Amino acid sequence: MPELPEVEVVRRGLERWVAGRTVEAVEVLHPRAVRRHPGGGADFAARLGGQTIGVPRRRGKYLWLPLEGGGLSVLGHLGMSGQLLVQPEGAPDEKHLRIWVRFDDSAGTELRFVDQRTFGGLSLHENTPDGVPDVIAHIARDPLDPLFDEVAYHLALRAKRSTVKRALLDQSLISGVGNIYADEALWRARLHYERPTATLTRPRSAELLGHVRDVMNEALAVGGTSFDSLYVNVNGESGYFDRSLDAYGREDEPCRRCGTPMRRRPWMNRSSYFCPRCQRPPRVAS
Repeated sequence: MPELPEVEVVRRGLERWVAGRTVEAVEVLHPRAVRRHPGGGADFAARLGGQTIGVPRRRGKYLWLPLEGGGLSVLGHLGMSGQLLVQPEGAPDEKHLRIWVRFDDSAGTELRFVDQRTFGGLSLHENTPDGVPDVIAHIARDPLDPLFDEVAYHLALRAKRSTVKRALLDQSLISGVGNIYADEALWRARLHYERPTATLTRPRSAELLGHVRDVMNEALAVGGTSFDSLYVNVNGESGYFDRSLDAYGREDEPCRRCGTPMRRRPWMNRSSYFCPRCQRPPRVAS
């Protein structure tokens, strides 16, 4: 699944190419692409037509296009393979094109939603008073948000009675962190993924949060992490932070700090990558 850096790369592209443009026509080519929109494809297309798109916004892994003046937003869910692409009008259709949006100007480009596995989609939702689509109002602010409350996060972390990686992936505590960047931040902090959150001091949790921010900003600078060409920007270009990963996907490769072979362990239907020397597992109470 795309994480904060990959979604932010897309948001920035949409801000450049789509913000301020008025929709002329919409066509939904696959019903699953609008399955989260209660009215279905025809209703989605009719309600979006004639609307002007505001500045795209993001919270964690969630991206939305506010519509000017109506209290509505188009929420984009990328799923495992969703792509929002800005293409020249008349360009050949992508094999997995699901929705296209054309504009009433002379810019010569259109917005396309392409999704190979059809787990993603677009949907229209009412906004909360602070401009967030109501269906994601429960999602916590992300660590790059200027209003992220570090003190409240530390207190919630200590009270969670969980393990540190579970807490990093809990979108009600902190949004935008997924499996890749959790493993990267934990490696940088020298913390084992099963470390109990109750054992984290305020300085230790602040250090971990700093590593989360650093790794995400570094990933953003190079377009995010793209695997199998699925996660791309609006021009179809892949990011290349995968070349800089220190933990994720590096099983049996030497730790970049100490040289010990990295390990992979099954974890919650995923995998956790860590250094057994730098990130020692917590002691089990006897």
